[in-house]
Amino acid sequence: MKNTTAQQKRLRRHMRSRSRMQGTATIPRISVFRSLRGMQAQIVDDDNAKVLTSVNSKKDFDKAEDVGERKGKIAIAFVLGKKLASKAKELNISTVVFDRSGYNYHGRVKALAEGARENGLKF
Repeated sequence: MKNTTAQQKRLRRHMRSRSRMQGTATIPRISVFRSLRGMQAQIVDDDNAKVLTSVNSKKDFDKAEDVGERKGKIAIAFVLGKKLASKAKELNISTVVFDRSGYNYHGRVKALAEGARENGLKF
């Protein structure tokens, strides 16, 4: 019997969901990567194979942002979502496709999506 690691299972889920979604120039894709230490999100145009903009928890986190009752890494993810949405507004992007990259939609991934929605992105 073959043992599979948690990362292999996540990558399998990621590839299955990616086979069904495509980011275009008019409706790009938000790709999320989460690690134990940080989080990254990118807005990607798959037709032209280009990253339009990105945010990173190491560089783009601002403690002065209002996060409500959120704490810790969830607060960081919420701020990243807001920052990503504001960068998307500068590029005249209002609608996106959300690619959670095989992660469950709760915790930090959900907080990033809520932050992006709060700042005006639609998905």
